[in-house]
Amino acid sequence: MLDEVDRQSVSPDDDAYWSMETDDLLRRLDTSASGLAASEAASRLAKFGRNTPASKSSASALVVFARQFRSPLVLILIFAASVSAFVGEGQEAAIIGAIVLASCVLSFTQEYGASRATEALKQRISRKAVVLRDGVECAVAAEDIVPGDLIRLSAGNLIPADGIILDARDFNVSEAVLTGETFPVVKAPGRSMPEASVAQRSNAVFTGTSVRSGTATVLAAATGARTEFSSIAAALERQIPETGFARGIRLFGYLMTEIMLAIVILVFFANLMLHRPLIESLLFSLALAVGLTPELLPAIISVTLARGARAMAANGVIVRRLDAIENLGSMDLLCTDKTGTLTEGVIHLDGWLDVDGNPSTDILLWARLNAAMQTGLKNPLDEAIAAAPGKGASLAAFTKVDEIPYDFIRKRLSVVVRHQDAEDILVTKGAVRNVLETCGFVRTAKGLEPLDQTHRTAIDEKFRRWSADGYRVLGVAIRRFESRKTFSRKDEVDLAFAGFLLFLDPPKEGVKETLAELAHRGIAVKVISGDNRYVAAHLAQAVGLRADRIMTGEDLSKLTKSALFAGVQHTDLFVEIDPNQKERIVQALRSRGHVVGYLGDGINDAPALHEADIGISVDTAVDVAREAADLILLKQDLGVLVRGVDDGRKTFANTMKYISITTSANFGNMVSMAVASLFLPFLPLLAKQILLNNFLSDVPSLAIASDNVDADQLRRPRHWDIRFVRRFMITFGLVSSLFDFATFAFLLFFAHATEAAFQTAWFVESLLTELAIVLIVRTHRAFWASRPSPLLAWLTLGVGAVAIIIPYLPFAAWFGFVPLPLPVLAGLFAITALYLLASEATKRWFFEQESRHSRRKHAGQLIDRGPKSHSA
Repeated sequence: MLDEVDRQSVSPDDDAYWSMETDDLLRRLDTSASGLAASEAASRLAKFGRNTPASKSSASALVVFARQFRSPLVLILIFAASVSAFVGEGQEAAIIGAIVLASCVLSFTQEYGASRATEALKQRISRKAVVLRDGVECAVAAEDIVPGDLIRLSAGNLIPADGIILDARDFNVSEAVLTGETFPVVKAPGRSMPEASVAQRSNAVFTGTSVRSGTATVLAAATGARTEFSSIAAALERQIPETGFARGIRLFGYLMTEIMLAIVILVFFANLMLHRPLIESLLFSLALAVGLTPELLPAIISVTLARGARAMAANGVIVRRLDAIENLGSMDLLCTDKTGTLTEGVIHLDGWLDVDGNPSTDILLWARLNAAMQTGLKNPLDEAIAAAPGKGASLAAFTKVDEIPYDFIRKRLSVVVRHQDAEDILVTKGAVRNVLETCGFVRTAKGLEPLDQTHRTAIDEKFRRWSADGYRVLGVAIRRFESRKTFSRKDEVDLAFAGFLLFLDPPKEGVKETLAELAHRGIAVKVISGDNRYVAAHLAQAVGLRADRIMTGEDLSKLTKSALFAGVQHTDLFVEIDPNQKERIVQALRSRGHVVGYLGDGINDAPALHEADIGISVDTAVDVAREAADLILLKQDLGVLVRGVDDGRKTFANTMKYISITTSANFGNMVSMAVASLFLPFLPLLAKQILLNNFLSDVPSLAIASDNVDADQLRRPRHWDIRFVRRFMITFGLVSSLFDFATFAFLLFFAHATEAAFQTAWFVESLLTELAIVLIVRTHRAFWASRPSPLLAWLTLGVGAVAIIIPYLPFAAWFGFVPLPLPVLAGLFAITALYLLASEATKRWFFEQESRHSRRKHAGQLIDRGPKSHSA
């Protein structure tokens, strides 16, 4: 029988499992209503493989190594080596080939190590699902689900396999990922036509979709590569929007490519016009192209991001998408719910009161019945009820008849229980306002009374008073029925409002200081909560946030898109917010130019997590929230996030260091060589010397990922700015070229260097300046006041020593080097020292100018915003 499972969903006519009778499918999948045996599940897992989409698996070491040779720059060098070999320059070809191989090995070790580290981190946040094995419910990794498994689903679950519904209660599923349908669809047991499309299969569920409300038991029919989701997984991966940093890197690549092409073409044809040898001119031009290009940038970014991910993991933050690290460093606004982040998250039931505000054991009993017997969305309020002290009637005297699950529209949950005397009691618990709308009566000490305006006013007054004291208040209502088997939402009418449940979730210890740390780093915090305005305002005052700038969900629903755009900037507390409004708020904040982080862990947080620049969830969140997030906090603590922000900014800063190095001395040296080649009677450097220079200057860059970052670079959000890069390149490139021309003058007019001596001296000086600039541009401070990491310092000193001694080594002649006289070396050292001082002075001037420019830009933005447009 097991072999037949392979063929499911292959043909809509013959194997359309959604059109089969349940019993037939159970027989076909060789399973039963008690689920698979554990041994049988293990056997099927070995046969069908893990339940993961048929997307690209992690590349092997050989594939990653081969990928290094697809780089256009590497192909250019291979072409150059081939040309050299073809014209009989075997030694030249061998040297170029060796440098190419060394560069590819260097890049491979960085990229492969980074990818292994990333995969290891992802394994720490695997998703679980509840299945029936050997007739017992148990949690297994979603990847271990096999055809024939019976899966229990409830609100908040991501559906782990394609299958049919065996039983369901108020089961609504969001299928937007597959069908594009915005609203959840109702699912129920039954049969669909064999030719039915995915959207028309009302009895089936699919991998990757999510449960919005209700409960169900599903028979898994297709897993892994055989699911509907797998067929579009690659397309879904491509839909991930490009981050600001990735876009900046792309624009930087375009900029360098344009400059490279312009210089290389100009130099090549100019050298031909000067009657230089064709092959020599071609190799020189190609070497210039390589020297101008930051070929290690992809590897540097991979290593820096992977190191950042490891550092964040050590601090309790798991990165699901590496690009998100850069966005975290750029974040200037954090939106969060209050529960668990601003509060302790350990909610306890502080009061169970009747309508008059007196303690009532009946209220506690009904609350316990409702919490203990519901099977839908697990939540901390029910856990608090179960843990509450106090004695009452035993729950054993009641049996469950039915339930009407919680959903975010009704904001209430009803459970029907039967007492020993065969009377059915419907117990409803939920938001006070939503419970009241089902009530026609109120249960007082005198008995049942009609729920008139006097009672409503008294209930509302108590609700406001307790909320203002920081309590989260729920209402409890009941109704008695004659015994029957099933109930529905239609029965939630004419209930008797019975009393209140008061929950307390105090502010988290130290959260006030943590919020101050975020503010110190330039990150504002806005609260988006479904709780009422009184509770939110009380908490805001307690933790040091402004409590006077409030917008309610009702206010928001009346605003147009442009009005909301104006209003969000001057609002700190968004309260009584419906799930679909969270996404609108995040969208409006992003439209104002903020880089927005959103921290959420509930079903209704998923759209906002998707919309935010950086989606953040916690390890205990529901499946849909975790899968929508870019970062997972292993501990629901803003302090963990603060450390993550620092790690993100360190990652950004270290990546920018490599770009700064590449666009200063390296760029200046290559431009100087290009210009010099037009006026000198010989080439300033041979092609193989340029490639060796480029290779050696890249070696210290490998340590940039671990470099120290100054504290002042962590204080404010950092954003990619291609105009800044262009200004930096022009400013420091000009300084570099100025000293290059000074070197040329020294060698020609004072040292009277021969061609070989000129090339050797220029090789040494250009490499020393490229190494020296590493120590200058890695910090905004004076370079002697900021200590580099030991690895970066030693690699820089080591390569500097190699640059000095290489002309005296036995193999120096292979590269065309000759020993330099000591006076020439002394002159080169003096020029390098002067270059260091000039670059340091230029750096101070440049960043002072940038600081003034930034202040003027910020002041202009404040003027443009004008007065407050909205404050509720």
